[in-house]
Amino acid sequence: MSSEVALSRRSALLGLGGLALLAACGRAGAAPGGEGALKDLRDRPVRALPPGGKLSIDDGRYLIALSLIHPDPVSLLAAWGGDVNRISPEMHAAFVARFPALAQLPKIAQSGHAFNAEAVLAARPVGVPAVVVKPQGRVTGDAANADIYAHDEDGSAAAVVQALSDIAREVTRRLTAEQGLDIVGVTGSAGKTSTKDLLATIFRAEGDTVAPPGSFNNEVGLPYTALRCDEHTRFLVAEMSARGIGHIRHLTTITAPTVGVVLNVGTAHLGEFGSRENIAQAKGELVEALPSAAEGGVAVLNADDPFVAGMAPRTSAKVVYYSANKPPASDAQYYASDIQLDDVARPSFVLHAPGTDPLPVKLQVFGKHQVSNALAAAAAAIESGMDPQVVANALSGHQNASEHRMDVRTRRDGVTTIDDSYNANPDSMHAAIAALAYTSAARPDARAIAVLGEMGELGGEAVAAHRALGEVLSKYHVDHLVAVGDNDNMRAMVEAAQARGINTTISPDVDAAAAAVEDIIRVAPAGIEDWTGREAKDVVLIKSSNAQRLWRVAEQLNRR
Repeated sequence: MSSEVALSRRSALLGLGGLALLAACGRAGAAPGGEGALKDLRDRPVRALPPGGKLSIDDGRYLIALSLIHPDPVSLLAAWGGDVNRISPEMHAAFVARFPALAQLPKIAQSGHAFNAEAVLAARPVGVPAVVVKPQGRVTGDAANADIYAHDEDGSAAAVVQALSDIAREVTRRLTAEQGLDIVGVTGSAGKTSTKDLLATIFRAEGDTVAPPGSFNNEVGLPYTALRCDEHTRFLVAEMSARGIGHIRHLTTITAPTVGVVLNVGTAHLGEFGSRENIAQAKGELVEALPSAAEGGVAVLNADDPFVAGMAPRTSAKVVYYSANKPPASDAQYYASDIQLDDVARPSFVLHAPGTDPLPVKLQVFGKHQVSNALAAAAAAIESGMDPQVVANALSGHQNASEHRMDVRTRRDGVTTIDDSYNANPDSMHAAIAALAYTSAARPDARAIAVLGEMGELGGEAVAAHRALGEVLSKYHVDHLVAVGDNDNMRAMVEAAQARGINTTISPDVDAAAAAVEDIIRVAPAGIEDWTGREAKDVVLIKSSNAQRLWRVAEQLNRR
């Protein structure tokens, strides 16, 4: 079965929708990882089109880009705009001479204004499935704060998203009823993606598993992920986020989980929710949607978070608790003992679960906070029927699966970087700084360097939260703060850090921040004469909300 994606300035979302809608017919395979695999400009594997897949483009610049990564870019196209002839007749002639098939390729409108679905459908190969939806009017109410609806005046985007949701709902309903698909939902203020990745690794030891790439956890990402399921899929891990009350409830209507995991209620998105109580109300919608205990529903709750533990009365599902505290919460059926960290803050612990002997686990991911995530994943998997020993083995073999999330690397010169720049909120900031402190403390004379950017979506609490972060750096014995950006939030962080004696550099952008770090690590700590010969040197944490793009600092530093 072939598939088609439309790439257009006017209908970029329609193209995404087309890919997701068609994904139910056959899962797209990843590009091979060996020699000759497609790579992007950051040397990452590029997901390939499904066999026989085609692109429709209205902008010739897409063809230019495709020619850089594919020996025969025209073979990827069902139709194109042909506008290269208008932009540069010489370039158009060169393309046609190099790729004669361009002359016979069907043409569609050359502008976003004129682009229409009918033209794309008319150009597609016979037998390619397609869904065309009508605009449904501008979205209002709670859902309107989604970025994809910001400029959706006529409701075109909303119509595509609704179609995606409707098809994903039907696909997962049928697979659950007819093929025994198990759906596990995960939510929380922090740790969703890490826990999702852990669950995916565990479930893959048992059977074919679908989980979202990165943080595909909203009204677009969730149905897109669900539509990768087919008759062979045994488990679907559904990560669920919310920007307001009612959002998770909506997501549970698309993929109805039997097991629901709630990790924590923190301060992420506090500006949108207004209070932690409202965040708890939203996150608890997951457990409210679970089937009853008699029907197999299980709520996995963090006993260490009172907001989460307090969700138990909101569900008729079986409730189990997990705890990473020492000593563990008294009502926790799943807990850890003998927690230890190695020299780069990778935790090991003993897993305790009902009906089995204690099981050793040695994680390959970084930070003590991962123990709690691992316990949540273990509880969900065991409650889904998996053997505890298989679960423990899978946890120990798990490798970091999502970019810029506690990605720890050591350079040839002995400097270690911790790239946790995908997202940030006060809770995850503290966890990352704790990992920085632990790792640097294990290295004699090593300096702890924190490259920090702004935390987004904190509303009226933003300045206070950034000030508190600057204050806590001294508690963790951070030697240097490289603050990236200049606004009220960052100035509050800097002032608090400087007041407590933290060596602080203010960098206007990513390049300046990377240069500032190199200036620090280039010079040996005062009084240390054998620094050059040391194998383990300074530790650098890079952390901010994703919009700050601080992962570019990590990339620059790791080129050494």
